[in-house]
Amino acid sequence: MLNEFKDFIARGNVMDMAVGIIIGAAFTAIVTSLVGDLINPIIAIFTGGIDFAGWFYHLSDSDCASVAACKEAGAPVFAIGNFIMAIINFLIVAFVVFMLVKTVNKVKDAASKKEEAAPAAPAGPSELDILMEIRDALKK
Repeated sequence: MLNEFKDFIARGNVMDMAVGIIIGAAFTAIVTSLVGDLINPIIAIFTGGIDFAGWFYHLSDSDCASVAACKEAGAPVFAIGNFIMAIINFLIVAFVVFMLVKTVNKVKDAASKKEEAAPAAPAGPSELDILMEIRDALKK
């Protein structure tokens, strides 16, 4: 059982997947910062100063100044702003993944076209040509 597990871990696909997950986690942090620190302030300019992070509805009688304060008080809260930020994060990640896949496909297509465009080795004499040469040589 242990040897099977070692073989499974040693496969290239598992290692590639692990690297992908680690890079994906780092990329998520970058996208979260991009949305929270750059995109939301720009959106706030166009929407009259609305900050999505501060957009929430508390479902209790207590007054909360922020989502964190409501959660700390144990009050139920609809954090609509956080949800909108998650949607924006998803759209950015989906767009970047789309662009990466599109680029990889373009590179693969260019490589396959280059292989197809490579000239084939010159064709040797056909079987008929060889037989005709043998016939001519036998006649002499």
